[in-house]
Amino acid sequence: MDVVSSQSVEHFKNDVGTRFQLYNSLFTSLPFNRIEKTGILLSLLSNMCEEGYEKGLSPVEIIEDFFNRHTSFPDQKTQVDLLFRLIQYVERQVVLFDALEDASYKDINDLSGPGTLKQLLSAVTQNNKEKEFDEVLKNFCVRLVLTAHPTQFYPGSVLGIIRDLSKALEQNDASEINMLLRQLGKTPFLKKQKPTPYDEAVSLIWYLENVFYQAAGQIVDALKNQFPEVATDQHTLIKMGFWPGGDRDGNPFVTSATTLQVADALRAAVLRCYYHDVRRLRRRLTFQGVEDKMIGLEKKLYDEVFVPGNESNIRPKEIVAVLKEVKEIVDTYHNGLFVSKIEDLINKIEVFGLHFASLDIRQDSSIHEKVFSQIAASGKVLPEHYDSLSENEKVRLLLDLKQADVAPLLKDEVVKDTVDVINAMRSIQRSNGEEGCNRYIISHSTSVLNIIEVIGLFRLNGVYDAEMTADIVPLFETIEDLQNAGLVMKQLYSLPEYKEHLNRRGKTQTIMLGFSDGTKDGGYLMANWSIYRAKEELTRITRQYGFDVIFFDGRGGPPSRGGGKTHKFYASMGSHISNKEIQLTIQGQTVSANFGIIDSAQFNLEQLINAGVSNSLFTDRYPPLSGKKEELLQELSSYGFDAYKELKEHPQLANYLYEMSPLRFYNETNIGSRPAKRGGSQTSFTLSDLRAIPFSGAWSQLKQNVPGFFGVGTALKQMEYVGRFDELKQLYNDSLYFKTLLDNCEMAMSKSYFPITAYIANDEQFGDIWKMIYDEFVLTKQYIYKLTGHDTLMASYPVDKLSIRMRERIVMPLVTIQQYALVKLREGNSELEDSLREAYEKLVMRCSFGIINAGRNSA
Repeated sequence: MDVVSSQSVEHFKNDVGTRFQLYNSLFTSLPFNRIEKTGILLSLLSNMCEEGYEKGLSPVEIIEDFFNRHTSFPDQKTQVDLLFRLIQYVERQVVLFDALEDASYKDINDLSGPGTLKQLLSAVTQNNKEKEFDEVLKNFCVRLVLTAHPTQFYPGSVLGIIRDLSKALEQNDASEINMLLRQLGKTPFLKKQKPTPYDEAVSLIWYLENVFYQAAGQIVDALKNQFPEVATDQHTLIKMGFWPGGDRDGNPFVTSATTLQVADALRAAVLRCYYHDVRRLRRRLTFQGVEDKMIGLEKKLYDEVFVPGNESNIRPKEIVAVLKEVKEIVDTYHNGLFVSKIEDLINKIEVFGLHFASLDIRQDSSIHEKVFSQIAASGKVLPEHYDSLSENEKVRLLLDLKQADVAPLLKDEVVKDTVDVINAMRSIQRSNGEEGCNRYIISHSTSVLNIIEVIGLFRLNGVYDAEMTADIVPLFETIEDLQNAGLVMKQLYSLPEYKEHLNRRGKTQTIMLGFSDGTKDGGYLMANWSIYRAKEELTRITRQYGFDVIFFDGRGGPPSRGGGKTHKFYASMGSHISNKEIQLTIQGQTVSANFGIIDSAQFNLEQLINAGVSNSLFTDRYPPLSGKKEELLQELSSYGFDAYKELKEHPQLANYLYEMSPLRFYNETNIGSRPAKRGGSQTSFTLSDLRAIPFSGAWSQLKQNVPGFFGVGTALKQMEYVGRFDELKQLYNDSLYFKTLLDNCEMAMSKSYFPITAYIANDEQFGDIWKMIYDEFVLTKQYIYKLTGHDTLMASYPVDKLSIRMRERIVMPLVTIQQYALVKLREGNSELEDSLREAYEKLVMRCSFGIINAGRNSA
């Protein structure tokens, strides 16, 4: 362990670990019934869990032993009531731990060290790369797209408490800490109703206003302080994207009205930020010649934000023009006083415009197919036999479509909305600027027709050619789709009409690649490798046709869904893979965990900026994978895929997840507006229509994290068998890509704990599948140690390892209670009385909150 890592570990132990134990004692003052006794009982249960699992006891045996030894409750109802009290206590412990980590963020992380903007700017100067740096920034940016995918279990009120509590902890304000813990005790964690898509949008807009607005501004300020000539007004370094209210894939509750409402909220939020900044600035700029200008600007912004029906339609250029005029006067006549604050606001306006974040529209290709099928049924706009035509024939018809009122021909509301949303996009562009809503993403893109269908939607609305100020983004997700993506795009680029469209859109094509469904479909190794290979092929093909390609990565929180040490993947991409921009989704827990406070948001944004820019400037830092190394990884991935396929095809896998995990209760958590599974039926259950998020979340709550490791051990063992293990060892030392791939696998494994579910090994129905998963876990750990030379998981990340260990210990009672309740439900079957059945179901669901929140990137 190096000196910096050693210091970080000590800071973590002192500032987080020790203080957690200290402030945890304040929980006895929480306003819960018999809270002091609950705290003592929780401590006893926690110890019994650790000791019990070491002895091979099951969750049921541990809980029943706990009741027998430490309580005198006569009936199951009273026992269940105690379990709910224990859950409430643990939920608050997790919040305290989150707040302590946030409060200590500056000390635990080196905010000026490797991967930061400061380190990048220093490297640019030392290597005399100023000109190259300026050229890279003319095109490069990081685009974070906030999504409403339901992996966030904290309601907004609790997030606010975490923010305030972390500030109080940073200042060691014991009185304020005590009051906030008491407030926490009275604040409900459970959402009684599912949020609407607009509710989800409002929750994420909070982060834009309170975190990203400041963090992005500070990054651009730091850049321009050292390189003032960088033209950030032409191409911004940071862009924000937004899915709540725009993503209607599988969510019938998102309509065009919702989309417009969210766009209005985004515009109002950013104008509110500008208004408050101008108001603060006006208090400083009290000089002759500028005060009246600032008062006038403040009034215009006030009218835009607070006066209903105001139609002034202020534009970003107008605000910037006033600020630049004020800056010139201050520079000339007032010694440049507070000029840095004026420049800070200008930088923010250049980043956020009037849109704050670009609202993406997303819909599944099957819905587009329905649109044109229903239109054709009338024989009025398209021929009746449209469905029986070849793909090429359909493409020609759609490219020649004329504007038509098709609403009377459409049978259901989702299909009607799919046509209407085009007008919503145009309306948003008029109010928020083109960047307000200029991308249409197509889920399950498998053909050229899927992309052209979206052009057909625009043409139906009378939007032709140059008027179409939007990018069409195909999303390739499954292993098969990823392998076929190159052929689809080659055919698309060959269409003259589409070539013209790209020429009008800056000769650039954006392609989205989905990590979540890829892993669910093909396993950890094959999914990641298929995306890498797809990026290589799509870069080559796109450049061959004279265009640039931008990859938009659909990443989730855990390693199995493209999360983990994401920035290292981007740093490892060679010049043969386009990295003109880094674009990725940030969802659920990852928003609050990695971007929940200004310090963490700035740090993680800088890591991505550094990775992307360094990859272009310092090409020898991480050499790209050569042909032989790629062939090695292809072989490894194939072995991993074979192992995963065997598990995926196990006849009991779907039943295993349904019966032994909390999966079937996912919809009842009320954390997201979107259903947990695709398709209309919520009763039948197959893996194919299960969404990737509940799939990953179920494994994480079982503490088995299958999507993050399964197949890795078998693949490594097979490579040893064929005599190529030493080559893999060398690759691990030479390739940042391969090392990061295994580092993330280790993270997933560190959050697995099989003793909790070891009782399943003796189950007649599921014993075989549990052993299959456990054996692969043991094998993977064995071969990772052999490959890395370490004797523990995550040895390269000691602080993260310590954090995970402490979080897993905090929630062990929750996982135990959840498994206890699941077993009771399974054993009781139809014999349980309704009230007790309902209580056990609520226990399962309630435990999910703390387990997922403590994991931070587990779903």
